[in-house]
Amino acid sequence: MNSVHGLRNTWFQPKVISRIAPYLTVGLVGSLMLMAGCAREPETPIGKLTVGIVSYGEGTASLEQYDRFKQYLGEQTGAVVELEPVYNEIQALEQIQRQSWSIVFAPPGLAAIAIDQQQYLPVFPLESQGTETSVLVVRADSGIQELKDLQNRVLALGEEGSAAGYYLPLYDLYGLTLAEIRFAPTPKTALEWLDEGAIDAAALSQAQLEEYEFEVDVELQVIHQSRAIPPGAVLLGPRIERNQEQVIRQALSQATSDIAGDAGYIPTSDAPDYSRLIEFIQKVEPIEANVREMPAVLAVDNP
Repeated sequence: MNSVHGLRNTWFQPKVISRIAPYLTVGLVGSLMLMAGCAREPETPIGKLTVGIVSYGEGTASLEQYDRFKQYLGEQTGAVVELEPVYNEIQALEQIQRQSWSIVFAPPGLAAIAIDQQQYLPVFPLESQGTETSVLVVRADSGIQELKDLQNRVLALGEEGSAAGYYLPLYDLYGLTLAEIRFAPTPKTALEWLDEGAIDAAALSQAQLEEYEFEVDVELQVIHQSRAIPPGAVLLGPRIERNQEQVIRQALSQATSDIAGDAGYIPTSDAPDYSRLIEFIQKVEPIEANVREMPAVLAVDNP
């Protein structure tokens, strides 16, 4: 039995088939090549998967929630899984532009940019607490009541890449001239600046406001709330090969609810639609050159 088995394996080697091909029929050659192909591993091994996470300065504590996900993904794909945290959108944008990340847990602004500009693929939504919006907040004693009152005032935005802290506020403030725009590395920092009186208004998400508003002493007031923002998403990087993509997608979709819950995504739902958010980002791009000017004119001069 062993000798016959060894002979059969020898015959099915592509190198052997190529030598005897002139003496065989076309159909037999095709059959032997097909059998030889079935004997080999069809998929390219996944060597390493780098998972990008935006953690807003929360450090090690925020990474611990991904421990079980990291172990599970490695077991299911056979890859070495590395978590790579960044602490604001600027750092995340740099990694996305380099296409360094295999998988990204991306907030909505970064997801829209990655999909539109770097060909990342959205696969599942991130968990969210209801409908997300961007808000503009001021001190309750400031006398500022509406958007037009921000004319010639100082505003804090989030970093480029943030839907709630950057793109939607700029879209909604189009036409105003601000004395200055400052860029807060985290939403908490923006509220601290407001508490100190260093700025007149801050832009952040409603969820971030609810998380951090009790960490400042001053009473805050919302003067504007944006349209709804889609949730963030799990994205697959453009450098992942098609057969590898299928393996990773299957692993993500089959994760147990507790593992997916720890990582903060929903494997039973379709990825969000970012087409409208991408439109808003594209409309803001012409005025981005002005946001670091003093004053910051949030309009485009018509020739």
